[in-house]
Amino acid sequence: MISRYLPVPVRRLLNIKVSPIPPQYLLIDQQNQLAPLLQALDQVDEVSLDTEADNMFHYKTRVCLLQFLVGKEVFMVDVLAGLKLDGLWARLKEKHLLMHGSDFDIRLLHDFCEFRPKSMFDTMLAAQLVNLPRVGLASLLEDHFAVKLSKESQKANWSKRPLTKKMLDYAALDVWHLPALRDILMRDLKKLKRTDWLRQQCEAQIESGLTGFAPRDENAWRLGKSDRLRGAGLSVMYEIWHWREKTAERIDVPPFKTCNNERLLKICHAAEEGESLETILATVHLGRRHDRLLPSLRKAVAAGLARDPASLPRRKRKRDPNNAPLTEREVQLQDRIKADRDRVSAKLKIEPTLIANRNQLARIARNPEQIDEVLLAWQADLIRDEPALKQA
Repeated sequence: MISRYLPVPVRRLLNIKVSPIPPQYLLIDQQNQLAPLLQALDQVDEVSLDTEADNMFHYKTRVCLLQFLVGKEVFMVDVLAGLKLDGLWARLKEKHLLMHGSDFDIRLLHDFCEFRPKSMFDTMLAAQLVNLPRVGLASLLEDHFAVKLSKESQKANWSKRPLTKKMLDYAALDVWHLPALRDILMRDLKKLKRTDWLRQQCEAQIESGLTGFAPRDENAWRLGKSDRLRGAGLSVMYEIWHWREKTAERIDVPPFKTCNNERLLKICHAAEEGESLETILATVHLGRRHDRLLPSLRKAVAAGLARDPASLPRRKRKRDPNNAPLTEREVQLQDRIKADRDRVSAKLKIEPTLIANRNQLARIARNPEQIDEVLLAWQADLIRDEPALKQA
């Protein structure tokens, strides 16, 4: 398997082809099959991990599959099989993890069982810090290993059973190349002296992920530029957003598969312009569920048209000093800090937002002395001695 560590140009020169799938993997969907995975975990300090979820097919997101590369063995755990996984989580929390684009996975696993990674190397974060043009896993595998992932399986229904061989092959590839990819990226990080940057990024990602997925607040129904709606359009938005949520939960599909935002906003704008109920609904089609869902949508739109916009729940604005408008002086400072950031990022050849995003720039402009609270240490060190902040 040494060939999979060689750069793509070298493999092409030597006419070496990388197998599109690992040599073997074990699908665990029965309790008595867990033992080999647990025994393998006891022998290692590092594990490659990925998850597959069903957020594209169901109202509430569930963990469907866990993929592990432990040593040279690939294990996949069918989470929907109802297995007792306490022993797995107890071992996993003591391991260093290799992951790619871990933010969603960490939040998913935290909400599932309050899992907290001990430490992590995220290959997506590493790829960003060495300024690779493409940082998605599929792109990195193609660029570094000449391996193409199945686009079909990327959008597969992971809650459907049985899982097909094609889906399992795809899932195994999500972890199979992570150690080799990590080695390539670590080499570049060391050359650029950015390994500590990655460590800080990964630690911050873990802490952020432990908050789980943010619950919807009381203003979740206000979609798009809802503040531009004043009359019937706003009332209709309130009614059909809640109709969509209740309907999606009842038939167990993501809200966008009931009525996507574009269609919902089109209905609201038609109502705002004074169109009649029949005229509004005449342009609406809800896909294969249209005939079944149209009667309840009709009631929701009618309720919105009949409702006084003044009766809608008022937006509760939280008094957060970090969200207060900047003064003219602070705006000018923000512009100068941004110019410094852009100059530094260009010199380092990394995306400017990796140093500080727009919201962070505003917070620093408002309170320059809080830069270490807003940014990670490596980010703050890059701009604290630049002209804007030095003179602030």
